[in-house]
Amino acid sequence: MCVHIRWMIRRDMPSVLGIENACFEFAWSEDDYIRCLRQRNCIGMVAEKDNEVVGFMIYELHKNRLHILNFAVHPEHRRTGVGQSMVNKLLGKLSHERRNRIMLEVRETNLEAQLFFKSIGFRAISVLRDFYDDTIEDAYLMQYRYQPTDEELAQPHNRISKLAG
Repeated sequence: MCVHIRWMIRRDMPSVLGIENACFEFAWSEDDYIRCLRQRNCIGMVAEKDNEVVGFMIYELHKNRLHILNFAVHPEHRRTGVGQSMVNKLLGKLSHERRNRIMLEVRETNLEAQLFFKSIGFRAISVLRDFYDDTIEDAYLMQYRYQPTDEELAQPHNRISKLAG
């Protein structure tokens, strides 16, 4: 499937909200998105197929990690590579020297998301008790760790040794 991943823009909001409401019982509101995306370290991306938004993700940039805050694929487009394409975009932002992991929380009842992220290489590293404001449900904290290649490990690890070498 040919999917185009790009930055989220204001006119994507109706499509994103439609996907959000189709996917989640406790959906984010437009105000939730706006408040989140106004923060400097928060980024929104959408997946397009045939000029239609079919998925999205919201993530935060931190010094040594990326944190997925919201991630969804329209139910009609699941299991077609859309989610994989979006995660691959994030994996491409990881490196041995800077951001080396991706974190996210998944509801304990969202088995489909747990299995999807596990299939890509994420691991549940802890249980977050009573994590959500809207229910007493727990969440699994899942993490993907970047695995550097032997070539990367052989490279100098700081700016001065790079300049000297």
